[in-house]
Amino acid sequence: MAAQASTRIAVVGAGAVGCYYGGMLARAGASVTLIGRAAHVEAIAREGLFLEGTRVREHIRVEAATDIAAAAQSRLVLVCVKTTDTDETARLLAPLLVEGARVVSLQNGVDNVERMQATAGVRALAAAVYVAAEMAGPGHVRQSSRGDLVLGDPLAQTPAEELDALAELFNRADIPCVVTHDIKAALWKKLVLNCTYNAISALARARYGRIVRDPGTRALLTRVASETVAVAHAAGVNLDLEEQIAAGLKLGEVMPDALSSTAQDIARGKRTEIDSLNGYVARLGEHLGVATPLNYALYKLVKLLEEAA
Repeated sequence: MAAQASTRIAVVGAGAVGCYYGGMLARAGASVTLIGRAAHVEAIAREGLFLEGTRVREHIRVEAATDIAAAAQSRLVLVCVKTTDTDETARLLAPLLVEGARVVSLQNGVDNVERMQATAGVRALAAAVYVAAEMAGPGHVRQSSRGDLVLGDPLAQTPAEELDALAELFNRADIPCVVTHDIKAALWKKLVLNCTYNAISALARARYGRIVRDPGTRALLTRVASETVAVAHAAGVNLDLEEQIAAGLKLGEVMPDALSSTAQDIARGKRTEIDSLNGYVARLGEHLGVATPLNYALYKLVKLLEEAA
């Protein structure tokens, strides 16, 4: 696939992450179709997508649909659905993909690409996503920090020039994107951050700045990071513990107003992705013989809260 500005792009799962990246690509001139919930699609059809960000505040004209069939004929498909919907999305997407189409997972968790391959034979690239975004209303996405991507191929089968072309497509749309040859490590680095912040943010109804300023939760962040890195090591992923702890503390300082996606889901009475975050680490840790009491506790507490919501 030649990644040009005119490339037809479908965003499957146009929530906060999908709307932000799809909106930025459309703003740069790409042909984008956002596929999401009816309330957002109807608002976007009427007024365009309202993108309120750190450097952008405007309505963007973009196609929108509720049916995944709108992804047919797309040359680039960005999968932004919740991890709970990964398998079903792969099954629905597989028959729609044209020869040469590229699929990129912009999701939390570390195993979405493998699940799409196993479920429906969908070959996908993966991106570690760093953005603080939330839906402020129908068709209205608010981005409060960052917005960069780390892109790679978990199976190491994509030519370097094609990865570079995709990265350039994002960069031209003012989306900082770098290519890595170790995307598994990049996804685990993001998972460590998710495990340290998402559950605490949801349970305490707190934004990241408040979490990192409190000495008690600051200490909790480092201990959860230590558990998660230990599981990564046991799984054969090489992460530097001190680097991960420093990155976690810095995240709360540079994104103080961020509210985790888990907290947003709980507030809206929706299912969370906690099974793919702290729950995934707890299950894998048990399988590999690594103790994860804090990850397990955070996972179970969020599940109780999720059920109540």
